[in-house]
Amino acid sequence: QVQLVESGGGLVQAGGSLRLSCAASGRTFSMYPMGWFRQAPGKEREFVGAISWSFGNIYYADSVKGRFTIFRVQNTVYLQMNILKSEDTAVYYCAAKARNSALATTDDYVYWGQGTQVTVSS
Repeated sequence: QVQLVESGGGLVQAGGSLRLSCAASGRTFSMYPMGWFRQAPGKEREFVGAISWSFGNIYYADSVKGRFTIFRVQNTVYLQMNILKSEDTAVYYCAAKARNSALATTDDYVYWGQGTQVTVSS
């Protein structure tokens, strides 16, 4: 089992930055890719990006490429968000897979955090 706990959400002005954290615990010795998702009110959940646990490969959705950065330090995965826009407002979730698969595959995440709210004011 893997437990994921996000933190770092909040209110920020457009153009600003915010860093989210996702602390993983449990079976971290055999971690597989981890990803970030977001869900805005009234919209479907959207994939943001993913990172492989062992090699650090990273894959981003086009909507955040160039503005968001994912990186890992030990058992914590971070989502650094820069040049934030009002359309980035959402609840952000981190998730982990239970097997190795392509980072572009987004429908096989098994473990989920509780989510953290990010609000970007214009």
